Amino acid sequence: MTSNSATGGGPGAIPAIGVGMVGYAFMGRAHSHAWRNVTAFFDPPLRPVLAALAGRSKERAEAAAASLGWAAVETDWRDLVARDDVQIVDICTPGDSHAEIAIAALEAGKHVLCEKPLANTVAEAAAMAEAAERAAARGVRSMVAFNYRRVPAIALARRLVAEGRLGELRHVRAQYLQDWIVDPEFPLVWRLQKDKAGSGALGDIGAHIIDTAQYITGRLITGVSAITETFVTERPLAEESAGLSAAAGTAAKGRVTVDDAALFIGRMEGGVLASFEATRFATGRKNGLRIEINGSLGSLAFDFEAMNELWFYDNTQPGAEAGFRRILVTEPDHPYAGAWWPPGHGLGYDHTFTHEVKDFLEAIAAGTDPAPSFADGLRVQKVLAAVERSAADGSRWTSVEEIEEDA
Repeated sequence: MTSNSATGGGPGAIPAIGVGMVGYAFMGRAHSHAWRNVTAFFDPPLRPVLAALAGRSKERAEAAAASLGWAAVETDWRDLVARDDVQIVDICTPGDSHAEIAIAALEAGKHVLCEKPLANTVAEAAAMAEAAERAAARGVRSMVAFNYRRVPAIALARRLVAEGRLGELRHVRAQYLQDWIVDPEFPLVWRLQKDKAGSGALGDIGAHIIDTAQYITGRLITGVSAITETFVTERPLAEESAGLSAAAGTAAKGRVTVDDAALFIGRMEGGVLASFEATRFATGRKNGLRIEINGSLGSLAFDFEAMNELWFYDNTQPGAEAGFRRILVTEPDHPYAGAWWPPGHGLGYDHTFTHEVKDFLEAIAAGTDPAPSFADGLRVQKVLAAVERSAADGSRWTSVEEIEEDA
């Protein structure tokens, strides 16, 4: 299951494992970089081989493969899944295709890494989680790609909470702020279409802060009250955005069918109060994933735009010395950081994906279930559905447990 004909090398050589990736745009480039570089800085027990890349356009896929380092190209993902030299299928496509590709790959005995959110609906995510559970019984592993778990500062925050440094948890505040669609003339790309993306800011970036909050605290979100808003309801069609319609004299437009912003309050296990904000209309904010956690013994604060820093307030210190202190998370004993550069030499966005594939390869080799699992992805999907239901019902308090898996 974890070896192929590309193993090569003499006795003691690291076994190779073939990777096939579906999709090659933004996430595909980030994942390709991680697969290429993981062995340069870590010592995973398996050596990834970039066997094949799948994309619908042969010309574009071949250009991407040449740029990103893939050995072969397929124009149908089914052919990629069927290849003997592919043991891992990495899914970097829009959400409307996640379930079909992942389930087929798992049933074919291929390990699966799937981008977030896991699916476009709870029913699809549930089917994926069930397929993953069946596959795990046969030694086939799967993981959903919530890469922010692999930011060293976020992993350190989880460690501090687990060690009890914050005491009794009381509040969580999480935001994900971007501004890339503030311009009303920005085209109607797939992320703005519900049939392809599932939801807007809620699923695209809100899923990240939901997972991050649950990961750091170790608590699940149990209920929400939400509002959502779409500020720009029509946009130029992507294929028309470069010019004017000859017939009408104006750019053809299509309807935006997802949210531009989502805000919700919630409760987490143990009575923790939480608030969440996800928007792509925070003018001037580029990738502001922020989270603050307050407990009886201290607080933690993180902002991805300063991703190598974690701020910690120790409430056990005397008042005269009290204050948030900045931890530069680049020391050798910080999570992941020791494999890279000397202390003080910061990491970037791309490193989180390298950490992700490193952890995935280790789990495959060890025969253990990696995290976050498809079951974790399903839980996030249920929170997303609860938010949408609450917003549609006038912010009615909605229990996550109310969400049925056939929804």
